[in-house]
Amino acid sequence: MQKSTPPTTMFALAEMLLLLSATGTWAFTATTSTPKVNVEENKGADLKCTPSADFGPDARVEWKFQNIDAKQVSLVIYNGKPTERYEGRVEQYSGGLRFSSVNRKDTGLYICAVAGNGYSAEAKITLTVLVPPSVPLCRIPSSVKMGSNVKLACTDTEASPPATYKWYKNNAPMPTDPSKFPDYSNMSYRLNPNTGTLVFPRVSQIDEGQYFCESTNSAGPPQRCVATKMAVYGVNTGGIVAGVIILLILLALLIVGLWFAHRKGYLTKMKERVSGSGPPNSAVYRPTSDYGDEEEGEFKQKSSFVV
Repeated sequence: MQKSTPPTTMFALAEMLLLLSATGTWAFTATTSTPKVNVEENKGADLKCTPSADFGPDARVEWKFQNIDAKQVSLVIYNGKPTERYEGRVEQYSGGLRFSSVNRKDTGLYICAVAGNGYSAEAKITLTVLVPPSVPLCRIPSSVKMGSNVKLACTDTEASPPATYKWYKNNAPMPTDPSKFPDYSNMSYRLNPNTGTLVFPRVSQIDEGQYFCESTNSAGPPQRCVATKMAVYGVNTGGIVAGVIILLILLALLIVGLWFAHRKGYLTKMKERVSGSGPPNSAVYRPTSDYGDEEEGEFKQKSSFVV
């Protein structure tokens, strides 16, 4: 059997609903009329935060900041005073937080934290400091090997809100999905407009051309980097064939020369000279006859003695 709700509990619930209906506010809440604030750099900005009345007149209000990477949370207002980073340009008032001047580092999420009467609540406001794009830094290789994986990069760290990127080839914008366009259907690449990367998994000859990148946001006109030609080179088959032919010709000439030298006996004589096995190069002494030269068939007196 289902138990009935006690009368006292029902009366308390009805009283709370009546109170909320009469005041138009929800119990222990913090609200804002400025959930998103966009402001140019060096201009002022108001971030509104209103705690509900049930927090009481002594409600404690603190402001926190979380950067756009959501990696760090720091205090803006603590014990009613701005922290060191915000001194001189931020003040807290009963309706919110006021910047006399903002810079690009102020872009992020601001949290209005309210506590009182044992309860707490938060209101969140996104502040975007508008900074136009700057000339992006482009990394484009001047030459790449055919078939290799090639990555082109484009970054703009100054733009706020963060820039989106567009790549151009030979002054024509490159589509994010090349398969949907006939002029690019033979190209295979991946283009990320948020990170600015252009990747060719296997670069081919048709990918050769002049490339540049453009950064864009809502704060100002787009900016481009200088165009750079990316050349695609392959294996030089013509040069390899010519080199092989020249090598074969040289080998043929060498073989013919060795055959000719062997036929003339040059190699044998050279071998004998090197090894020292040839006949000795010596002179033969032949004595002269006192009675003339027998080979000439006549007598010649060579000398005479008188006693």
